Amino acid sequence: MYKYFFIFLVSSCCLAQTSIEKAEVFIAKKEFKNAQSEMVTFLQENPEDNEAIELLGDAYGHQKKWDEAIEQYKALTDIQPNNANYQYKYGGALGMKALSISKLKALGIIGDVKRAFLKAAELDPKHIDTRWALVELYISLPGIIGGSTSKALKYANELEKLSKVDGYLAKGYVYEYDDEIELAEKYYKLAIKVGGSVTCYEKLTNFYEEQNQPEKAIGNMEAAQMKLQRNALHYQIGKVCADYNIQLEKGEKCIKAYLSNHSSKDGVPKAWAYYRLAQIYKHKKDKTEALKWINKAITGLPKIDVFKEEKESIESL
Repeated sequence: MYKYFFIFLVSSCCLAQTSIEKAEVFIAKKEFKNAQSEMVTFLQENPEDNEAIELLGDAYGHQKKWDEAIEQYKALTDIQPNNANYQYKYGGALGMKALSISKLKALGIIGDVKRAFLKAAELDPKHIDTRWALVELYISLPGIIGGSTSKALKYANELEKLSKVDGYLAKGYVYEYDDEIELAEKYYKLAIKVGGSVTCYEKLTNFYEEQNQPEKAIGNMEAAQMKLQRNALHYQIGKVCADYNIQLEKGEKCIKAYLSNHSSKDGVPKAWAYYRLAQIYKHKKDKTEALKWINKAITGLPKIDVFKEEKESIESL
């Protein structure tokens, strides 16, 4: 009898591990419906498996099924109210739902979002993602319902103690939102100095574009390219040159370099690079070359309306 019970127990454990591993692989491959199906089936027999409940919540979240994700994460916070990660995920799902509904309905959710994040921060003094969430929450909410620059900076300071690069990026974000332009630039530059990652450079580039400073954006991307050697940056430099009608020779050179070295990991399809070349040649008043490249863009991605609009603009030269 004990022998058969032991075999049953081992078989059940192996099945659980296999199902959970399958779901994790599905999520890693962005096959979220398959992960959902795997966990729904597994939980019918194992309704109290916290790891499976969390994975099901993750699968729903990736599909933007916020109500379903909230249900799973709420169940986890009921089971383990002192688990910081569960509180963080519950607050995050609630926050995403709040963004997807009317502002009036969202008001009824914000309090729960804040409570979940604050609980997570209290439970885990080193939880970086929670502090980022609180920075974003406090800086984006109107003051009348609890928004506060000082509270956002409080959590940015906590981030800085845990990770200087996260702290500097958070402060840059807060000061940019608050129109403290010089301070925002200062902290984004400090993030680059300390971290030097693609994300750090992207934040400063985006900041310069938001401030309508394309020359600085190009200079920052060139510095990033020299350090990181990423082909995708060739496209980004060319894009800014084309959009702002500046440094056209540099833009042309960068886009052609992007096309010469293109691979799927670069992210942006070749058709968009053709479109940028068409823009550049249009700015140069070279109608023939502009038409050549916009036609290649349309052939590559025929359903993109902006390509067709650009062709009409070029034909009117």
